[in-house]
Amino acid sequence: MGAFGPGGGIEIKSEKGIGRMREACGIVRDTLKLLRTLVRPGVSTASLDKEAEGFIRSKGAIPSFLHYNGYPKSICTSVNDQVVHGIPGATVIREGDIVSVDVGAFINGYHGDAARTFAVGEISEDAQRLIRITRESFFKGIEFARKGYYISDISRAVQKHAEGEGYSVVRELIGHGIGHNMHEPPDVPNFADPRYGRGARLKPGMTIAIEPMINMGSREVATRADGWTVVTRDGSLSAHYENTIAITEGAPLILTLEEEEDV
Repeated sequence: MGAFGPGGGIEIKSEKGIGRMREACGIVRDTLKLLRTLVRPGVSTASLDKEAEGFIRSKGAIPSFLHYNGYPKSICTSVNDQVVHGIPGATVIREGDIVSVDVGAFINGYHGDAARTFAVGEISEDAQRLIRITRESFFKGIEFARKGYYISDISRAVQKHAEGEGYSVVRELIGHGIGHNMHEPPDVPNFADPRYGRGARLKPGMTIAIEPMINMGSREVATRADGWTVVTRDGSLSAHYENTIAITEGAPLILTLEEEEDV
């Protein structure tokens, strides 16, 4: 779930803490794996939410998003021009749609958070490319998710790849630290910006959610009257890809990645 810029100190997690986060993140990963099989033409976003909540609770966890700052559902389902925070409801997804699904789970004192954009049946080549480049932007970013680099190194790499491929990067929502709280410091923008400076220096034990939100058209967005759903102003498609990661002494741990996903 995209943050709007939390502040304060950064918590360094112990190995035990990261181990507990693995459980929450594993539930998120498996929930997304389930949803991947359920996203098809004729399915309502409300039914996806119901299935996700049931699965999360069956694992002894609770949905991180439910009632978070008043959010009314357990997952976010953002269709086509919806960037993030789409509220599940009566919307029925159709052949050719793309659906960004954002999932969080809380168990044993820790949260996990991840998002994917799924194709509904056969989608256009343009939509396929948008989803691919959004995902690639994440992996370009985590090349710098290592001890000694700065958050801005991640941000710059995400932006460079997305914009280099002809897309735009949403500025109003960003990634975030995660752990005992759903949104913790540090801010993790998907773009370089003087307001953020270099950002925090990365240290082992830091846990962050990196989540490129990439638009096919303009980067400009608006929030609908429901107070949650963020859409592209020009009606262009938007995709979202997110994982919770842990900084280590070496390569970052991607705690929410499905085993069968190619890195």
